[in-house]
Amino acid sequence: MINNFNIDIALYRPEIPSNTGNIGRICVGLNMKLHIVSKPSFILSAKEVKRAGLDYWDKLNLIKHENENTFLDYCNTNNRRIVPISKFGKIRYDEFDYTNGDIFLFGRETSGLSESIWENSQDNSIYIPMSDDIRSINVSNTVAIISYEAFRRIILSKQ
Repeated sequence: MINNFNIDIALYRPEIPSNTGNIGRICVGLNMKLHIVSKPSFILSAKEVKRAGLDYWDKLNLIKHENENTFLDYCNTNNRRIVPISKFGKIRYDEFDYTNGDIFLFGRETSGLSESIWENSQDNSIYIPMSDDIRSINVSNTVAIISYEAFRRIILSKQ
């Protein structure tokens, strides 16, 4: 069942090791690849990343992209649709038409996505509703919410 799920997660210049570790663990749990786009603000082998990913980090299918252009080239070459996730997204996450082959793109914890990536995929962008009392939902929680919603819709709804 998990092997039929073909969604990837991409993090644009992640800043917090524990978030990346948690996201890596979610990726292993759903058999998703994790893409790191451009240089993160920490060393990927840092103990905080591994601690959050626990003993699953070695099972993670990790793809590093030197910059935005190499990531965009990868997506184009592999016919992958980029789905930006942002509080400024256009489609609510529970109304989005998820498709195997999507790559969910998440921005930096403090500043979000760069304009050059965001502008190319705005029509496919999604958001999670939230109160005006917070700036954002933690990125690892957002990855979990959206990944499992996509899994539910793509895989579980067909059973």
